[in-house]
Amino acid sequence: MTITTASLSRPILAGIVTALVGFTSAFAVVLTGLSAVGATAGQAASGLFAVCLTMGLACIVLAWRYRMPITVAWSTPGAALLAATGTVDGGWPAAVGAFLVTSVLILLTALWPALGGLIARIPPSIAQAMLAGVLLPLCLAPITGIVANPWGVVPVVLTWLIFARLAPRWAVPLAFVAAAAVVAISLVQKGAPVELGLLLPHVELTAPTFTVGALVGLALPLFIVTMASQNVPGIAIMRSYGYEVPWRPAMLVTGLGTAIGAPAGGHAINLAAISAALAASPDADPDPARRWVAGVSTGASYLVFGGFSAAFAALVLLAPEAVIPAVAGLALFGAFGSAVQQAIDDPGERIPAVVTFLVAASGVAILGVSAAFWALVAGLIVRTVLHAGRR
Repeated sequence: MTITTASLSRPILAGIVTALVGFTSAFAVVLTGLSAVGATAGQAASGLFAVCLTMGLACIVLAWRYRMPITVAWSTPGAALLAATGTVDGGWPAAVGAFLVTSVLILLTALWPALGGLIARIPPSIAQAMLAGVLLPLCLAPITGIVANPWGVVPVVLTWLIFARLAPRWAVPLAFVAAAAVVAISLVQKGAPVELGLLLPHVELTAPTFTVGALVGLALPLFIVTMASQNVPGIAIMRSYGYEVPWRPAMLVTGLGTAIGAPAGGHAINLAAISAALAASPDADPDPARRWVAGVSTGASYLVFGGFSAAFAALVLLAPEAVIPAVAGLALFGAFGSAVQQAIDDPGERIPAVVTFLVAASGVAILGVSAAFWALVAGLIVRTVLHAGRR
């Protein structure tokens, strides 16, 4: 059967939509997370550029090689974790070191299956409760933002609410459009010029350093949330559409991509989860054998977005108070709701999950190690005590 240009238009468009929704829904979370762990505005823009390029190339390689609509994304839960963790011992270079260690751990899951099995042994309720606790402060940003800057944040929240009802897939992207309009109006009112240099993509390399606090409090939780909230669900979503994603090659490609992007500020890339359905479902193409084109199109679109990464970073830099954090919080509502539901779904796991959630949400760091790590420790200890002697 000959594949014509007309027959390819549908999966190509599906790939563009996948990238557009994925990028506009979460780039603010990525920039917020990188800035929180010590990146300057230039380093955060470089990190956004790095993840766009690495996940774009990873999409193209995996989709082309395996003829499946495999899509790769940045770790949105991982970026939220960075935002909740804040500056670690050693600052930005130590955070970059943590990104490199995360890449090594992802590669090890491909080369040493036992590591993947060890992660799988962490009860899903505990892992999801940790993620929910990490996401909570970010999800509060739209609420606190309405108080801090009502004229800037209310239009963003109202846009999101209206389109959450009319076109849920586009609610967050259109909320970002509203935020961009707020920023533009603010710049016009102030008469502030925008430097051309801020709009050009660039790479700022950082020599990594390694500290115990960053490795235990950042690298390990980043690895866990990336695996539990992105890679494992991503495999399951693809399987639901009839595609068996090759685990080892996928982990090798995303692990290498994370390693390559880390010195430039990229935190982690992984298999897409929620957005994976946009390229793998029948909406992308009625013929499952042609949907791989959507994966390639997604990757190519991410490369294009990478060219505009500095402009998006500049938009965040120039935004009025609370506007961009509100967009980031809205983007995480779905992930937060899903994490809470999975955390407390099993009544027998509810108390350990609640303890995990509260410790993670507290943001308390002990011995230079972030709350996310101590949340896992506390939840597992409580679970062990409560389940001791049970079969």
